[in-house]
Amino acid sequence: MKLFQVRKGQFVYYKNELHKVYSVKPMFKQSVHLYRLKDMQQDITSAHNIEPCRPKHNDTFIFYGKRYTIDKNKKPEPGDYILIIKPAPDFLDHYSLNEIEKVDSVEDGNVVTTRDNGVKHSEYVVMVPGKTEGSEDIAYYDKALVSEAQLQEDESNALTDDNVNFDRPVVGDIYLDVQNQTKAMIVAMTDDEVYFGHNVKVHVKDLMNENNYKLLYRFEEGF
Repeated sequence: MKLFQVRKGQFVYYKNELHKVYSVKPMFKQSVHLYRLKDMQQDITSAHNIEPCRPKHNDTFIFYGKRYTIDKNKKPEPGDYILIIKPAPDFLDHYSLNEIEKVDSVEDGNVVTTRDNGVKHSEYVVMVPGKTEGSEDIAYYDKALVSEAQLQEDESNALTDDNVNFDRPVVGDIYLDVQNQTKAMIVAMTDDEVYFGHNVKVHVKDLMNENNYKLLYRFEEGF
């Protein structure tokens, strides 16, 4: 891809696996920041190293250790996950392309997510757990290049649970510690852990549990 073609939120292939772009920094040689969808591992690369992927109905992929299939016809229910493919947020809503959010309530096909975003029925598709008959696997650019052992490992790494918050945290994000009612900013992070400014270290999976932590400010969005 050319750099001018790359947009935040795009699904792309990098090193044969499905990733999502979470930031584009044109001033740097390695300007595309992304994470691998199957396990949220972060990567930095250049635009010419990635290939675009546009998810569609009946595509199936692995997201944070669990396989889902896109179903544009399924009616959402509380607890379902949606993929926002045509974002048109109102002033008080904060979401963008290809964000995955959990449904809290449904009214006339429109949903309110657990992040209090109101998403219209024309903006999203439902992600159905598992692989449906006739679905197309988009987890890999060329599945023939993936060993059988790797395929089995990818399918067995079920990391998600009912409370997973699917946005990858970045340095500058501010979270509320629900248990202690304290606010803190992420000042550093590795692939698996984040470091808050008050010298607390938390595993990414724990941070994504909405019962323990709540996102207050997302650095990349500026809110």
